[in-house]
Amino acid sequence: MTTFDLIVIGGGHAAIEAANIAAKRNVSVLMVTSHIDFIGMMPCNPAIGGVAKGNIVREIGALGGLMASLIDRSGIHFRVLNSSKGSAVWGLRAQADKDHYKTLARQSIENNPNIMILQAMVTKLSVSGERIRTVTLDNGEIIAAKAVILAAGTFLNGTIHIGLNTFAGGRAGEPASLGLTECIGKFGISSGRLTTGTPPRIDAQSVDYSKLTPQHGDDDPWPFSFFTKEKLVNKMTCFTAKTNTLTHKLVVDNKDKTFLYSGKATGAYPRYCPSIEDKIVRFGERGGHTLFLERETLSHKEIYINGFSTSLPYDVQESLVKSIEGLEAAKITRPGYGIEYDYFQPLQLKSTLESKIVRNLFFAGQINGTSGYEEAACQGLIAGINAVQNILGDEPVVLGRDSSYIGVLIDDLVTKGTDEPYRMFTSRAEYRLLLRQDNCDERLMPIAHSLGTVSDDQYNERRRFWDRKKEVIDWLYSVKITPNAFNEATGASITKSESAGDLLKRPEVKFHHVMAVCNHPQYNLAGAIPCGRPSCGSNHLNCKDDHRQNCDDHPRFEDVQEINRHLILGVESDIKYEGFVRKQQNEIEKLRRFENTYIPANFDYNEVEGLGLESREKLKKIDPDTLGKASRIGGVTPADISVLAMYLLKRNNL
Repeated sequence: MTTFDLIVIGGGHAAIEAANIAAKRNVSVLMVTSHIDFIGMMPCNPAIGGVAKGNIVREIGALGGLMASLIDRSGIHFRVLNSSKGSAVWGLRAQADKDHYKTLARQSIENNPNIMILQAMVTKLSVSGERIRTVTLDNGEIIAAKAVILAAGTFLNGTIHIGLNTFAGGRAGEPASLGLTECIGKFGISSGRLTTGTPPRIDAQSVDYSKLTPQHGDDDPWPFSFFTKEKLVNKMTCFTAKTNTLTHKLVVDNKDKTFLYSGKATGAYPRYCPSIEDKIVRFGERGGHTLFLERETLSHKEIYINGFSTSLPYDVQESLVKSIEGLEAAKITRPGYGIEYDYFQPLQLKSTLESKIVRNLFFAGQINGTSGYEEAACQGLIAGINAVQNILGDEPVVLGRDSSYIGVLIDDLVTKGTDEPYRMFTSRAEYRLLLRQDNCDERLMPIAHSLGTVSDDQYNERRRFWDRKKEVIDWLYSVKITPNAFNEATGASITKSESAGDLLKRPEVKFHHVMAVCNHPQYNLAGAIPCGRPSCGSNHLNCKDDHRQNCDDHPRFEDVQEINRHLILGVESDIKYEGFVRKQQNEIEKLRRFENTYIPANFDYNEVEGLGLESREKLKKIDPDTLGKASRIGGVTPADISVLAMYLLKRNNL
C-alpha cells in the first residue's frame, strides 16, 4: 500500500495552500483532484482581494503561502479600495488573468519535489482508533496517510441549477463528488447544505463600451506580496453598468422560475453576495444596482458580469443582459447558474481546523461554510501548517484574533459556526487597527520563519525594513518643529513647537508635509535620516554633508519618498495609529488571562453551579478549549463566563 505523510483532497485555493505550505516543511504530499487541468481555477469572479480580503492575502504571503505572489504575477487590473481613507481600511484588489493564475498555481505545485498530483476522486475515508488511516479512490486504490486535509469546495453532492433544470455537478463541466459526505457522516460529523452562484459570461466584442463607465486601475499599483520587486502594470480597463426598471421587472416576473423562489432550494444563499434576483426582491426600492464588467483573461474575449449572479433560465438571462444599457447586443457565452453543495458545520473543528472527532483529519475552505477564494486559501494554509505539526509531534499553530484576520475568521467559524456562507469584513475584527495590510509581515513573518516557511534571506530582508522604519520614527520624534517653519512650509497655523512625529499624528498632515518642514533651512538637516553608523554621532543629526554623500545607508527624505513608498506608508501608519493601537493592546492584555485559561477536554459543565441552561447547552455542544473561545459563543452570557472563570480559577488553584 502506498503511503504519504499528507493527502490533500481538492485542487482549489485551499488545497493549493495546504499542499504548498506542508511541502515546504519536507513532508511528502499527495494532492488528489478531480481534474489536474483545473488546479487553481477561478470558477467565479476572477479577482483576488478587496476590503479585509486583501489583508488576508497579504497575511497568507507573510506566512509563506502562494496567493499573494500568484496574483501579483497574474494580475491585469489593480486597485486599492478605500484609498481615500486611513490605511487600516485599505483593501488591495486585483483582477486576475484567470488562465495565467491557474497556470502559475499548477506550476508551483508541480515544481515542488515533495508534492505528487493524482487525478482521481476520493470515494471513502477510513478511520481506526479515532484517527484517519486511508483514503479510497474511485479506481479502487487505497492510499495510507498520516494526515488528510479535505478541501473539496462545492463538489460534495453538488447540484447545479439553471432555471428549474437541475443536474449533478461540482461546478460547470465537472462531476460532483458523491458518497463522501455520507462516509464522513458515519464518523459522527454532521453536514448541511449551502448555496452559491455565478453570473453569465458575455462576449467582449458584443458590448457597446461608449455607454459604460470606465474604471481604470491605479497609476502605481501596490503589490500583495512583500517580496514582489517588479513594478505592477495594469493591462486592461474595467467598466461599470447599471440595472434599470426593465431589468427589475423581468426578474420579478420570472423569479418563480428559479430554484431559490420555487421552493426547491435547501441551502442558505450568501447574504453578502446575493443573486440579482435576490437583490431586486429584497431591495426593490432601489432604482438600479451597479454591475462591474471585468475581463476574465487576456487570452480570450469573455467578460464576467460581477454583481449579476443568477440561476434564472437561459432565455430570461438573455433578456436580462440585453435590458442593460451598453449590453443591448451582448451575447451570452456561458449562462449563470446556482449550485447547492454539502458543508460540515465548523463547530466540530478545533482552532487548528482538525476535526474534534477524527484525529489528523482536517477541513479547509468552502466545506467549512465560507465563501471566497481568500477565505478558502487561508484555511488551507493553517490546516497545512497544523497537519505537519501533528505529523512531527510539534505544538499546534493557532493565530489569535489580535494577530490576524485569519485568526478572526477561524475563531468565528469554530466558536460561532455558520448557517450561511461566511465572508470576511473589517467589522468582524475588533482589533482591526492592529491588523493593517501594511504590517502583516511584522505580525506573522516571525512565526513563518520559525516554521521554515519563509527563508532566512527573506526574513532578514524584512527585518532590515522593520529596523529602518523604527529608526525613521525615532528620528521624527527627536526633531522639534517650530510654528514658523511648519506654517511656512505647509500653509498651516500651529501655535507651538512639536516634534515631527507628533505633527504627523494629525489626520491632515502627511509624510511629505513633514519632509518639507525638515528640509527647511532653519534645521540645516538637508532631509537627512539617521544611517545607523556610530561615526555619525549626536543621534546622527549633526552628520556632515561630506559623510552624508559617502554613506550609502544615509538617504535624504527625497530619496526615501522616491525609492520606498512602503517605508513611508509604514512610518505614517505606525505614527497615526499609535494611540489607538496602544489602547487596543491594553484591552488585549486584560483579556489575555481569559484567552489563555484552558478548559479541560470533555469538561463536565454540569459541575458548574450557576450556569444558565442555554449557556450550559451551548458550551456542551461546542466544547471550547479556552475561556476566551467560550466567551465568544453566541448565547453564552458574560455573567455565565464569569461563573465559569471563577470555577476554573478555583479548580486550578489560581
